Amino acid sequence: MFFLNLFIRLAPRRLLGTIIFFATISLGFADTIVEHHDPIESDASLSLAKVIDLTLEKYPDISWLNALEEEAVALAQRGNSWTAGASQAGLRFQEATSGTLHYIDAQIQVPLWNLGQRDAEQTTAAMAENSAKSQTVAVKLRVSGLVRTALWDMALVSISYEQAKAELMLTEQLQIKVQRRVELGDLPRADLLLAQSEALQKRSVLTLAEAELMHARKRYSSITQMTKIPAEYLEKLVDIVKIQQSHPALVAVNGLIERKQAELKAVKLIGSGQSNVAVGINSDRFTTDSRSNQTDSFNVGVNVPFGGAATLAPHVAAVNVEVNKLLAEREQLFRTLEQAHHEAEHNLEVNRVELGIANELKQVAEEHLKMIQSSFSAGEIDLMDLLRIQSRTQQAVLNARQLAVMLQRDIALYNQAVGVTP
Repeated sequence: MFFLNLFIRLAPRRLLGTIIFFATISLGFADTIVEHHDPIESDASLSLAKVIDLTLEKYPDISWLNALEEEAVALAQRGNSWTAGASQAGLRFQEATSGTLHYIDAQIQVPLWNLGQRDAEQTTAAMAENSAKSQTVAVKLRVSGLVRTALWDMALVSISYEQAKAELMLTEQLQIKVQRRVELGDLPRADLLLAQSEALQKRSVLTLAEAELMHARKRYSSITQMTKIPAEYLEKLVDIVKIQQSHPALVAVNGLIERKQAELKAVKLIGSGQSNVAVGINSDRFTTDSRSNQTDSFNVGVNVPFGGAATLAPHVAAVNVEVNKLLAEREQLFRTLEQAHHEAEHNLEVNRVELGIANELKQVAEEHLKMIQSSFSAGEIDLMDLLRIQSRTQQAVLNARQLAVMLQRDIALYNQAVGVTP
């Protein structure tokens, strides 16, 4: 990674400028071969971070994230309540068979928190709120990955498209030269047919490259719900030796685990159920019967449940299953993140070396092509050799341009793998 950082710091501004040029080129062209056209515009006022934020606002998961926040608020309301449930009011009327003796009972019943239960419910609410926030950060990282990939996919296919256009233009120019030499009797007509065939093949390649560009644009607009891209989205490499526990994906799953563990504790504290306090008034004043004492009485009662362990056990077991499932998912996630980190680091190292080789091959191929073109003009070689060397040179140029963009793309994907958002 040290050498990669050194390479990036020493990379000439001209190279980075070229990368940005090819990443944003041909975004608004109208001279397409196929009538289908998906326009994308470059916007200098947009940053990569802004695009991600705008995408997150319209991302399908936003309704789920809002629901998580609403759930945390609801749990907090329950934990802050002074009673363990809904209170009940009761009214009972009793009349003797004579019809002259009446009794009225009024009662209010209030469920009480078990010892430590209210604190456990408040802890659950706090963990739910933390989990909702960490889920938002994790979803934002996932959206960042989608946007990053879509942008750099467009950059790569844009290079292929521009290269295909340039190759077609060069082949058509060569066809014109061959036609003139055929008319002058300098070349056989078979060479003209060969040049025409080469031009048609290049047009077919351009058609396919144009289709891939339209597909890449559609993927970007489908993800972001936008038709604009930032004018510049190069990223600086954030060199992290190993996956940190602060990785948003790990923080999110840890938040879920902490929430479920708090919920498990709260469930256990339910015990056999809620104790209830009942306060009531009994009156027989509403009668003219001589047997009535004409008095009011006040009564207090307490109901304490017991023996409900067997009933609660399945609920406790169900929550415990969820906790252990999340623990297993966290372990698997950590392994997946470590693998992704290793692959991202390795891709950077490989592409750095490949780019150096590709640039050398490009330089050699371009010099060779100049020599071959001079030889063809002098009649020293035939058209078949020229087309073969020209095709090899064009491929070398394309490889060098693609690897330059791939290196910058891999920097963005490395940052994604270690959990860094723009």
